[in-house]
Amino acid sequence: MNSTTISLKNTPKAAAESLTNSGSVPVPEDVELIRTAAKVTRDLNSPKPAIYWADFLASVAFGYGSLAGAMFSQSTGLAIFLSLIAVLALYRAGSFIHELTHVRRNALPGFHFVWNALFGVPMLIPSFMYEGIHSIHHRTKKYGTAEDPEYLPLALMKPWSVPLFVIVAALAPVALLFRYAILSPLSAIIPPLRRIVVERYSGLIINPDFRRRPPEGDLKRRWLACEIGASIWAIGLLAMVATGVIPMRAFLIFLGVLSGSVILNQVRTLVAHLWENDGHEMSVTAQYLDSVNVPPPATLPALWAPVGLRYHALHHLLPGVPYHSLGEAHRRLLLELPADSNFYRADHDSLWILITGLVRGSAGRN
Repeated sequence: MNSTTISLKNTPKAAAESLTNSGSVPVPEDVELIRTAAKVTRDLNSPKPAIYWADFLASVAFGYGSLAGAMFSQSTGLAIFLSLIAVLALYRAGSFIHELTHVRRNALPGFHFVWNALFGVPMLIPSFMYEGIHSIHHRTKKYGTAEDPEYLPLALMKPWSVPLFVIVAALAPVALLFRYAILSPLSAIIPPLRRIVVERYSGLIINPDFRRRPPEGDLKRRWLACEIGASIWAIGLLAMVATGVIPMRAFLIFLGVLSGSVILNQVRTLVAHLWENDGHEMSVTAQYLDSVNVPPPATLPALWAPVGLRYHALHHLLPGVPYHSLGEAHRRLLLELPADSNFYRADHDSLWILITGLVRGSAGRN
């Protein structure tokens, strides 16, 4: 089975065929794939709290420990080394925001609160910026359309759109500081500004035309609490830098690490899908084929696509399976499905092949 899997992984030619079939050309529903995936993974839908807590807390400890060492180290070389570790560890800790949108709060008591307290608010990316947003991306009739906040047809855009997509992410730390230190308090007293902040600057989105609706119910309460905390922290942080309590060098390292984590996530986002859809509604099978798995034997995806993100296509097929069970789900489907199944067409070999394929594809269309 392993040799069959490797031979069926997408080469650039096969990837191009997948792109053609996942755009405006309708892709019929693969009922057998969907039925089999649900059947063989029924026992994998429950999250294991011990894994979530141990993984997140270890990532936060390594991340903040390395960040502190980098900020106050007198050695430039050591500061760079520790900063790289901090980028990877904090990127992993931050990736749990994706899990927060899929796992029921009562399945992981206290996890949502602790994630926001230890990471979301201090790093100015509270969970409300993803909750209520990511769920739209998983709606069958919304995915890949103009109403999808997390979709941009990069493969159909100009070639320079790809590097620009990544470069813009480097400015995220400054944008987040401005959002919480300036816009949050001002919007509290200026209603028209508040509407703009909620619609345009309160979500981790890549679709510039998406406008968010005001929060309701429990999300509204949690949003307000997290936004107040993030605003106080952002104002306090800038005040401590301005008064010299935090040295400028340490502050710049903090911004650099945050920027590095966001850039890494942006690169991962760049290859999470094939970005071929032109705005039409897609079948579940088409959405799966437009998404990407980078399974073993590749090892680097464990760093650039952590917390189950290396199985992004499988996640779109089985959004209820927690991150720690996606590897097992993939292995079961390898054993269960025939060699000509659509299942294998979402498997790709590496980050580099995906990026070069995306750039060449966009260049070939423009």
